[in-house]
Amino acid sequence: MGGLLRAYRNKLKRKIPEQKDMHPSALRYLKTVRQIAENTSIGEATFIVFDTELTGLNIKKDSVVSIGALKMRGGKIDFNEIYYRVINPEAQITRQSVVIHEITPSEASLCPKIDLILPEFLEFCRDGIIVGHFVSIDIAFVSKEMINLFGFSLQNPAIDTQKLYKWIRLREEQPCAFHAGLSEDLDLFSLANRYSISSSNAHNALDDAFVTAQLFQRFINRLMTFNVNTVKELIGIGQP
Repeated sequence: MGGLLRAYRNKLKRKIPEQKDMHPSALRYLKTVRQIAENTSIGEATFIVFDTELTGLNIKKDSVVSIGALKMRGGKIDFNEIYYRVINPEAQITRQSVVIHEITPSEASLCPKIDLILPEFLEFCRDGIIVGHFVSIDIAFVSKEMINLFGFSLQNPAIDTQKLYKWIRLREEQPCAFHAGLSEDLDLFSLANRYSISSSNAHNALDDAFVTAQLFQRFINRLMTFNVNTVKELIGIGQP
């Protein structure tokens, strides 16, 4: 079986049902996402850096309340390609979650449901490689909504910036066996502070995506010093 991206495509063929009445955006998404080539250089690749805010972390009960994303062409952030939506979620927005993301139930109630948001989000991300911090959480919640609406999950290849950080740290700092076993804060804000990236403690999906993009820029530069130059190599290191 040749390569990570071919494995994505094979999985895609096995799991996606035949749906002639599928939304046009979903069909375009499926066609385009299969065309991402594993031998593409990092400098020529399109990346979709994204983040979500949630009503909670219970995948069975909670929902997405906002999505923020931006595009990168190689290591450059494209400020003309930005996506942000607040969503009226199926799950109730609790006081605890409002403290985190500051989206109130009254604000969310004026916004579209997820079934109107997902088609346009797929249009935005269909030609790129997903990037996020602890991104498996965001992917899981978006995929849950996609399965309900389209019958398949998010299919883009994905990269987790916290995995890139750990790979780089191991090679740059060469921690001894004792220090390598010590716990380290790997949350987005802690790593942003480590790399002198300005951030606030308030969670906003687009702001967090921008911080993640800047972190990803730092990592791309470091990875190239280790001769990591292609999409295939990058996914091999950072796949969630």
